[in-house]
Amino acid sequence: MIFREALKTDIQQIQIVRNSVEENRLSNPELVSDTDCEEFLFMRGKGWVCVVEERVVGFSIVDMVERNIWALFIHPEFASKGIGKELHRFMMEWYFQQTKDTVWLGTAPGTRAEMFYRHMGWKEVGKHGEKEIKFEMSFEGYKAHLNS
Repeated sequence: MIFREALKTDIQQIQIVRNSVEENRLSNPELVSDTDCEEFLFMRGKGWVCVVEERVVGFSIVDMVERNIWALFIHPEFASKGIGKELHRFMMEWYFQQTKDTVWLGTAPGTRAEMFYRHMGWKEVGKHGEKEIKFEMSFEGYKAHLNS
């Protein structure tokens, strides 16, 4: 497994991973275009990928404009191998090097993603829209979680 910053040439494979997930699926895959990915990766924030045998199997993207986690997805064939934790670490370390502002995300309740974020120290703060839980992570909370 290789972890590295995402490149523009990764976008096609990022889209494959995004559309392969079984939870938090897009109702319409066209809702997130290649142009959207490029904007969030290189203009609004930064992203990372996990590559296995030249195949992107997971990715994460943080949005510095809205101060949120825009994406963290793992191809189902590669779930439960620690890829999400490592992509989360890269993303959070970079984010808190840029700012100490609290970061947030939304995810569907009752999913593996919800359990993952709780395990990673995220705090539920309410709802995001009608169907998602809103979580936040402060700089202090992140550092405390690392030391626990």
